[in-house]
Amino acid sequence: MVLDKDLIMDSLRRVEDPEIHKSLVELDMIKGIEISGDRVVVVVNLTIKGCPMKSKIREDIVYEVGKLEGVDEVEVVFDAMSEEEKRKLREKLYGTQKELFKGIPVIAIGSGKGGVGKSTITANLAVTLGKMGHRVGLLDGDILGFSIARILGIAHKKAQLLSKNTLLPVEEYGIKIISMGNLVEEDEAVVWRGPVLGKLLDQFFNDVYWGEIDFLLIDLPPGTGDVPLTIMQKIPNSKFVVVTSPQPSAARVAGRLWTMSQKAGIEVVGIIENMSHFVCQNCGEIHYIFGKGEGERLSLKTGTELIGEIPLKKEIRMTSDEGRPIVVEDADTFELYKSIAERLVRKVRG
Repeated sequence: MVLDKDLIMDSLRRVEDPEIHKSLVELDMIKGIEISGDRVVVVVNLTIKGCPMKSKIREDIVYEVGKLEGVDEVEVVFDAMSEEEKRKLREKLYGTQKELFKGIPVIAIGSGKGGVGKSTITANLAVTLGKMGHRVGLLDGDILGFSIARILGIAHKKAQLLSKNTLLPVEEYGIKIISMGNLVEEDEAVVWRGPVLGKLLDQFFNDVYWGEIDFLLIDLPPGTGDVPLTIMQKIPNSKFVVVTSPQPSAARVAGRLWTMSQKAGIEVVGIIENMSHFVCQNCGEIHYIFGKGEGERLSLKTGTELIGEIPLKKEIRMTSDEGRPIVVEDADTFELYKSIAERLVRKVRG
């Protein structure tokens, strides 16, 4: 076998950028190939100079090129893309990105009031969909009260800029996530007014490269304020899931979010009642600590299916605080979330 650049380039088609998940060749990241006897040097143009996945890219190149007959040594040299090269790459990627909200189901998950566990449900539902084989994106739309990064244990990970106007989501548990918790320090207070929040949401919608996903979940801030309304207006084909607790006050406020969605022409595809009941570990008796039946009453009143009732369990609180979604560790809770996810998928996909 004669070793030439075309043969090496073919082998490099099997090497993907770990963050964009496309071939280095397809992304035009191979800047040069030099062959000197049985030694091959591959020059790679990284999207950012200090790419954290550089060692992974080097390892994969050495492995693939090293398999070729006649290759004894592989060296990888890294360079950085120019602004013009980044612009062309962004155009290549965003050729499909522009169609994201037209062809991909967007599921916004909201609650009338805070403290009902909406973000915990959103995070665990996203991870469950991922474990079921779906490609999932999760956008934390609660800009001021962000908690998704903490629940998923990724507060220490910062989102990377592919270019000036392109942000790569963080990946964990097989899903892609973007949150203010990946842009600022976890304890940093975000004090912004409505117009600024709207601009940041625009960036989250337009400048995050999600790649190929089957569902985009959005964790909404509680209430019926600017952000939920903005999302309803900007993504009119989105579907809504309303989270409530068994308390009458929580269910009534959740009903206002349902009313708001109806006025905006957004379909609510399900209601989830969180902290529905508590099962005593010693005697097995069921206790309705926060009341009983409000989720079902809201379902009957609105004509929207109650797609799940999640019990009150200290393990859910503990794992969320520690950054480990409960569905990864507890088989019974995963099965409960799986049944909710299956109903949701059927409703969203018709």
